[in-house]
Amino acid sequence: MTVGVLGLQGDVREHLAALSRCGIEARVVRRVEETQDLSGLVLPGGESTAISLLGQGGLLETLRQHAAAGLPMFGTCAGMILLAAKIEGAAAPHIGAIDITVARNASGRQVDSFETVLAVEGIGDAVPAVFIRAPYITRVGQDVVVLARYHDVPVMARQGNVLVASFHPELTTDTRIHRYFGEIVERSELEVPSS
Repeated sequence: MTVGVLGLQGDVREHLAALSRCGIEARVVRRVEETQDLSGLVLPGGESTAISLLGQGGLLETLRQHAAAGLPMFGTCAGMILLAAKIEGAAAPHIGAIDITVARNASGRQVDSFETVLAVEGIGDAVPAVFIRAPYITRVGQDVVVLARYHDVPVMARQGNVLVASFHPELTTDTRIHRYFGEIVERSELEVPSS
């Protein structure tokens, strides 16, 4: 099992370190050819404007194809925006892998960043969460399961093999969310029919 971490922006090293602490082999992905033979893909947070880089070299379309084929994906903060079906406000490139609508920077400006703990369904209580100009989920589709809320606002969700979080679990020492994604990846590999 090898999980890629999209290396165009954000907390790439932190995600690689968290996956490594879970015993998951991970590598940086920046080009189309590096997306082959992955068991899963993490899309880090960072400046969502940097997502425009995905349009170069066909990477965005390749990620859409992988998502449609069922590749497990985990998006944090701006990565959640990228995976969402709809984005409120200005149009932006996105994959549309999970049936949610998100509002950018819904938690406020950089100075409004904060840390808290959340109860996350399937993972446990007191899961640390770092919110930095976080997007919030404003709509969830019928097949989407909300895993965590902050003040009644959905901030973590799952649909099939796609997991998203408004916050940055990679900026904490708690690896439970990355382990949870690793379990999604493992189950996905078991479900693939042998040729």
